[in-house]
Parts: sequence; C-alpha cells; structure tokens
Amino acid sequence: MEQQEPVIEAADRYFWLWDAFFAVVYALVVLLVLFVAEEATTAERWGSIALLTAIAAGYAFFGRRHIAAERFGWRLNTFVAVLFCCLAGSAFLVPMTQYAFFGVIPMLFMSLRLAVAIMVVAVSIVVTTLFASAGDPNANWLTTGAAIGISVIFSVMIGVWIDKVIQQSTDRGELIKQLEASQAEVSRLSHEAGVAGERERLAGEIHDTLAQGFTSIITLVQAAESELGRDEPQVRRHLALALRTARENLAESRALVAALAPAELTESSVLDAIRRQAAKLTEETGIAVDVDVQGERRQLATGIDVVLLRTVQESLSNVRKHADARTVEIVLSYQENSVVLLVTDDGRGFDPSAPTSGFGLRGMRSRIDQVGGSLSVTSLPGSGTTVELEVCT
Repeated sequence: MEQQEPVIEAADRYFWLWDAFFAVVYALVVLLVLFVAEEATTAERWGSIALLTAIAAGYAFFGRRHIAAERFGWRLNTFVAVLFCCLAGSAFLVPMTQYAFFGVIPMLFMSLRLAVAIMVVAVSIVVTTLFASAGDPNANWLTTGAAIGISVIFSVMIGVWIDKVIQQSTDRGELIKQLEASQAEVSRLSHEAGVAGERERLAGEIHDTLAQGFTSIITLVQAAESELGRDEPQVRRHLALALRTARENLAESRALVAALAPAELTESSVLDAIRRQAAKLTEETGIAVDVDVQGERRQLATGIDVVLLRTVQESLSNVRKHADARTVEIVLSYQENSVVLLVTDDGRGFDPSAPTSGFGLRGMRSRIDQVGGSLSVTSLPGSGTTVELEVCT
C-alpha cells in the first residue's frame, strides 16, 4: 500500500507570507530610522536599529520555529518578553520605531493564547507609546491617548482575525486527519470483508467439488474392496469410476487454482454438465435420475451457470449420502425473465427446520445470494425432498 504524504496545514503552508510581511516591515522601519528620524542622534539611531535587529534575529532563529511547532509554551512566553523589551527600548530611543508594531503584533497573537495576547498587545502599545512620548516636550497627551486607543482597537481586530485563521486551519487539519483515519478504517474493513468473502467462496467450491469427489472415490474404493475375489468385473468397474472421479477432481482443483469457472463448464453447457452429474450418480449408486428441460434454452451468465451446477451437485450429493432414494427428477425450466431449477427425490426426507452443522445448504444459500436468487427446500420425514432454485436473468 502506498504511503500517503503528510498533510500540511494551511497555516504552515503559507507561513512564509508572515515572514515576508515581517521582513518588509523591518526594512521599512530601519529606513525610516536612518533617513527620516533627523531629531535622533546617531547613537540613538544605531541603538534602535540594534534592538530592531535583535527582534528580527530572535524571530528568525528562535520564535518562528517554536511558533510553527507548538504555538504556546514557556519558550514563546520568553520570546514575547524579549520582544516587548526590545520594542519598548527601540521606541524610547527613536519614537517612530512604533511602526514596527505592524510586524510584531502578528507574532504576539501567534505566540500567545487570544485573551493573553490581547492583554499583552494592549500593554505593549500603551508602554511603547508612553516611552516614545516621554522625551518629547511638545507631546499632546490627548492626541497620544487617542492614538493609543485606536492602535489597541485596530491591533485587537487584526489579532482576532489572525487567531481565527489559525484556529480554522488547525480544525481543518484535524478534520482531514479524522477523514484519513476513517478512510483507512473503511479500506481495512473492506479488505477483511473481501478476504472473508473469498474464503467463503473457496470453501463452497471445495465442498461442492473436491470434498464430494473424494467422498465418491472413497465409496467406490470401499465397494471394490468388498468385491475382491468374488466379482472381478464389478471390482474393475468400481475402480474405473474411482479413477474417472479422481481425474475430474484434478481438473476441478486446477480450475480453482486458476480462478476459472467450474471445469465442466469450460468445455460444455450447464445442461450437459448437469446431465453428466445425473449419469454419474446413476452409475455409482444405481439411482435412476431423469433430467427434463422446459422452455426455450438460452445462454445464461457464467455466475448463474455456476450456481445451477453447484446446486445440482449439492442436491445429488445429499441424495447419495442421506436420502436412500430410488429416483431423482431434475427439471431445468427457462422462463421469460428467470430460470428455475427443481431437484426432487423420493427418499426418506428430513425436517428442514432442524439445526444442522453441515456446510451444504448453508453454502448453497450463500452462493445463490451472490446472484440474487432464491432457494427453497421442501421436505418431510418419509416424503422425499424438493430443492427449488429461481434466479432472475
């Protein structure tokens, strides 16, 4: 069985987009610090850039790996703490580095649980904004407060959206895993059902052919043994029949191995095969068997031919072993939309409702079910038995 490739969740598949977004924000903020923040000293600029670079390096070599692997945990809490300190320090040195929040906020929401992330983002915005305004003597605190409020609201909205995207991706990944597990279970059960069905089919084939053939051989050899020294022609006749049965069994076994139809059907029609079975029973036991065909003969599906032949074989085998019958009548009736088989004997009969441990009738019913046919067995002790099979064509 081919090994399935692991499912890659959408959040992992498109993680590079967050990387690209953060890289763009980092580059833009560094450019602002270098070329726009004229009020800052050179030391403040390079100090701010160093802190921003520490954030970038921490994300690239530490935070990203743990965000992708576990999302929550003490390692990410440590990463967030370092992130907060670096960003606050950078904003204190160069206020416009607050724009780095556009790249940092997604990291916070991917590193922390939603409620904790909202609180940390709000505190981070307040602290860094206050740090950025602390060194500005002209700062308007009303404007600063409004900016803080707007930033917090906007950041929380973005964070909630990010968390929802990640959660949906995680749920989708779990659903895919469950579906794959269900498909694997269905495949396993189907395989087991197929194996069980094939075992049952082979058991039926062996019972209907090889086992019955061996029974006939044993019976004929025992009959020949009982005639030794008294009736040489009868001994030869029994041995000839045993030899022919053995050859037929060999042909059947080869057909089973090759997964072909019954050997008798590969070279003749089902009617010819049924007549041979009838003649064989008469030759071996002396029971008179009459085969009658009604209706216009037509070609049937191979599966139906097999069921008809196996039903006749099983019925005649039961007659041989149990019925103590004198005559058997086999009627094959070709009707407009179906074919009906009747096998009737005048033997001792039995009670069909009585439990039995044999495979015969059970295997016969199982085989008939495979072609959508119906089987009925009518019998009473002392009144013979009738087996009726009907299959729609």
